[in-house]
Amino acid sequence: MTSMSFADAARICLTAKYATFSGRARRAEYWWFSVVYMIAAVVVAGICLAAGSVLPGILLLLFIVPMLSVSVRRLHDTGRSGWRMLIALIPVAGPILYLVGMTVDSVPATNEYGPSPKAVGQPVG
Repeated sequence: MTSMSFADAARICLTAKYATFSGRARRAEYWWFSVVYMIAAVVVAGICLAAGSVLPGILLLLFIVPMLSVSVRRLHDTGRSGWRMLIALIPVAGPILYLVGMTVDSVPATNEYGPSPKAVGQPVG
């Protein structure tokens, strides 16, 4: 089993699996890409404030598709449908339930969404 780094997660989510909603994603891939997304959001917000325009905010649209796809793949890794992401829309409790669902460990064996990305011999990416 190979560990996933910040750079691996960014590379996978922004290139190889940019809009891949099938398959599975390890916890590390999801959380590291979440960090990438948050950094991008802070940088773009700073640019918007400095420029006095919301136009640079359009740059964040480039990150929405990979964030959604890694979220769906993460839910698949826990044996849940990607549609379960919609639970976050429930006021107050929804976002909490969503985050708890993202912290659950992977289903160790192959499930209906594919083989475990943590399996020995599976390359990162």
